[in-house]
Amino acid sequence: MTTPERTPTPIDTIAEAWVDTVAELDPMVATYIGRFEHNDRFADYSPEGIAAGADAARGTLARLNATDATDEVDEVTKEDLARTLELELELHEAQWPLRDLNVIASPAQDIRSVFDLMPTDTVEDWSVVSARMAALPAAVEGYARTLREGLSRGVVPARRQVAEVAGQIARYTADNGFFAEFVAEASPRDGQLPASLSRELIDHANAARVAYDRLGTFLSRELAPVAGEKDAVGRELYGLHSRRFLGATIDLDETYEWGLEELARMVAEQETIADEIKAGSSVEEAVAFLEQDESRKLHGTDALQRWMQQTSDRAVAELGRTHFDIPEPIRRLECMIAPTREGGIYYTGPTDDFSRPGRMWWSVPEGVESFDTWRELTTVYHEGVPGHHLQIAQAVFNRSMLNSWRRLLAGTSGHAEGWALYAERLMEQLGYLDDPADRLGMLDGQRMRAARVVLDIGVHLEKPRPDGRGTWDADYALEFMMRNVNMPDEFVRFEVNRYLGWPGQAPSYKVGQRIWENLRDEYATAQGEAFSIKEFHKRALDVGGVGLDTLRSALV
Repeated sequence: MTTPERTPTPIDTIAEAWVDTVAELDPMVATYIGRFEHNDRFADYSPEGIAAGADAARGTLARLNATDATDEVDEVTKEDLARTLELELELHEAQWPLRDLNVIASPAQDIRSVFDLMPTDTVEDWSVVSARMAALPAAVEGYARTLREGLSRGVVPARRQVAEVAGQIARYTADNGFFAEFVAEASPRDGQLPASLSRELIDHANAARVAYDRLGTFLSRELAPVAGEKDAVGRELYGLHSRRFLGATIDLDETYEWGLEELARMVAEQETIADEIKAGSSVEEAVAFLEQDESRKLHGTDALQRWMQQTSDRAVAELGRTHFDIPEPIRRLECMIAPTREGGIYYTGPTDDFSRPGRMWWSVPEGVESFDTWRELTTVYHEGVPGHHLQIAQAVFNRSMLNSWRRLLAGTSGHAEGWALYAERLMEQLGYLDDPADRLGMLDGQRMRAARVVLDIGVHLEKPRPDGRGTWDADYALEFMMRNVNMPDEFVRFEVNRYLGWPGQAPSYKVGQRIWENLRDEYATAQGEAFSIKEFHKRALDVGGVGLDTLRSALV
């Protein structure tokens, strides 16, 4: 399970220094990877802080370009880090940070969500939490200054995102919202907090609520009236974001047409399985039939969490014996109910030392109380093993060959999410989805991902609608999504708002899967009779999380 330690090279030194720089400039990222020395503060989200980040990227890129690679590992690091820095600077020049506001992955959420990842086992841990909470108002104010700078230049987010985020903020700051409940439940693993620290936490949480309320007021009263009427970002900016999330350059028009074809294929496959579930039934009828099956239902988030953990533990144990070499630290995956109710399921990787394990999070929207196991089984494989957890935690574990950049920070959504969809199909091939209901659930997710390719490119490039009635817009996007997924309306509305505000991210799943499958086929052709799928998986995952163009260079 171990390999000799690699002697660090000048390229490794530059990459390690960049990790240090990122940790210093963005303490939230530091917390994510387990660099806790910055846990008492936030990034500088002001225009000055953003400019400092761009300057740091330019300096690192110049040093990287002036340094020669010494081996194949270096070549991958240099290629991928250079691509990442170049794209970061392109987005900076496009003034994207001045309009960076959406419902799922912008500073408006990041400033709050970092508390989900902080240690809370000891009194000292809670003291650090309190210090970071005290720093929150300045972080929020810096972010508001950046949005105001964008406003002054006419660079603004879409009005829909502004309104939705203002609503999120109201939920954060409510008397039963995140901040109030977080400090009300504050306690170390053993014992109680000192009274003085409890009071301090309450005071800082109240100040955080006030700061967020000010941001919400700014969004509603100042930014919303002048925010963009269109959800579309346009072809040029969309192309940057597509590269950002894939780590690859694609033909957007060809990909849109492929998305339509892939969606039709998913529908046909679903229709065949629907007939297996209930003879002569449509997909909708098969779904309705399954939704009445109490043996396939979970009631309440406690039952959901237990089922997630049991399913994940079983997959780790069985696949670790048969199809993958899974090191002991990676065998621990925690399944969690998220402290928010915004919708969405996501994975957070382990810290560098595995003291915080990889975690699968489920953010259950208000009012959702029941869950269908046939619909969600493949989600556990997607987020856990052999999906995100195996992929991301393996890179963290592989410290003997990979520098900190490659293990902890490199990678794209297309690499990660593409692998996770690839893993879903792999579980089908390994027999874990032999139940037609479970296969229908997997295809429901795959159909949704195919629909998102079409929707996302269609909306943001304002392409003609597939029905020939005008061009894509938000209303048609919601209608289109409602037709192509079997999910509660609350989930669908959140998902569509997410796509509208996070251009290029949603297609990266299915397009990433397409690229992963193409790479496997290219690799198999090159290897001929010597091809081993297990060897391909090991070699590909050992590269770590990189952009998909870099992965192609490393493999074929």
